[in-house]
Amino acid sequence: MAQAGETPDGVKDIIRGWAHVRPELDVSALEVFGRLHRSYLLYRQEINAGFEAFGIHEAGFDVLAALRRSEPDHRCTAGELARQTLVTTGGLTLRVNRLEAAGLVTRVRDADDARVVYVALTEAGRKLVDEIADAHFTKLQRMLAPLDADTRARLADLLSELEDSLQVATDPGDI
Repeated sequence: MAQAGETPDGVKDIIRGWAHVRPELDVSALEVFGRLHRSYLLYRQEINAGFEAFGIHEAGFDVLAALRRSEPDHRCTAGELARQTLVTTGGLTLRVNRLEAAGLVTRVRDADDARVVYVALTEAGRKLVDEIADAHFTKLQRMLAPLDADTRARLADLLSELEDSLQVATDPGDI
């Protein structure tokens, strides 16, 4: 519970609660991960609302955006898309099927090797992803507006360090 004159802070409240019931337990990592988790939930809530306004989900936007960034022809194989969107090819198939049904992507066989199939952005898909990207990146800028450029740069550096730390800590070779 926030002290008199203090701004409410749910993470501090959780830490105080643990200190009360288990004072020997080091919960200091919640200073980072509790805030990161709460920030992520607020971020997801905000961006999902933006995607829903366009009748699409974040997963669909990820695929459309990966294709839009794929120069020069806005197409990728399923394997390339899976790597860019960090999902399995099986998970990607469902996304692509939905986008194809909506007329936003199409599947195209390679002219030289019919075994290779590309997922290609349609003109409707390009228009939609550009419209969503404009709104999405404007929203992200608005969400960071209270932070000055130096704070943003420091935060980005710290989050990069955190990601590196997590990569090391979760290395399967550590088991």
